Amino acid sequence: MSTTPDTTANPTPAPIPPFPATGRRVLVSGASRGLGRALARAFADNGDRVAVHFGSREEEARATLGSLAGDGHVLVGGDLSDPAGAKDVADRAAEALGGIDVLVNNAAVNLPHPPATTSYEDWSALWQRHVAVNLLATANLSHLAAHRMTDQGTGGRIVNIGSRGAFRGEPDHPAYGATKAAVHALGQSLAVALAPHGIAVASVAPGFFATERVAHRLSGAEGEAIRAQSPFGRAGTAEEIAAAVVWLASPMAEWASGAVLDLNGASHLRT
Repeated sequence: MSTTPDTTANPTPAPIPPFPATGRRVLVSGASRGLGRALARAFADNGDRVAVHFGSREEEARATLGSLAGDGHVLVGGDLSDPAGAKDVADRAAEALGGIDVLVNNAAVNLPHPPATTSYEDWSALWQRHVAVNLLATANLSHLAAHRMTDQGTGGRIVNIGSRGAFRGEPDHPAYGATKAAVHALGQSLAVALAPHGIAVASVAPGFFATERVAHRLSGAEGEAIRAQSPFGRAGTAEEIAAAVVWLASPMAEWASGAVLDLNGASHLRT
């Protein structure tokens, strides 16, 4: 009787080539301004080529594109709340870049709808909008990018932009907090499912950080209250969030797959 192990039933998978540190093909959703712009710049500064996605702010997205270091970057518009639109964005980004190595799910809406004062009609419509953009678009782009990465055979990275609000609650924006909590859970499920393909998936959970969209909130009493949330006595910056995302997308961050990284200046501590 032969003592040679039979490996035909469970063949050893082919090794996945080392994941590159630079020169990657990166799709950043919602990159027309704010954190999306900071993310695109951080990856471009790293030597990567970036697909700058926008929904409706084409002029601002073109400004983002024009500010990126290096060359080979592209602009990709499309409605991610529509599954067909998400597929079109992923397909055009992959065609323009020659593939996708990194996906950053940044596109989101955050519209106020306090339960006590919002009509049922507005409440229902706003919940559907948040779910479509914040959760389903993230799920759809992740699926599309993961299949690209698997077909390429080179592994990849998916980083989701979540929120501190998923843990501490968002009383005036409950759909935002709930969908960001779902994004964190989605990322952890994908981390387990996609690891055999060399794809690491992680999320960040930022607290309040300064962008041009919220600059008006940092003056006066409201600004003082926001800065007092952190023992550092300040708000975060988009560049700090972007730096963490670039690390999570790096070769050295594979072991962080499944993590939800708090980036809130100790303003909210989970136990």
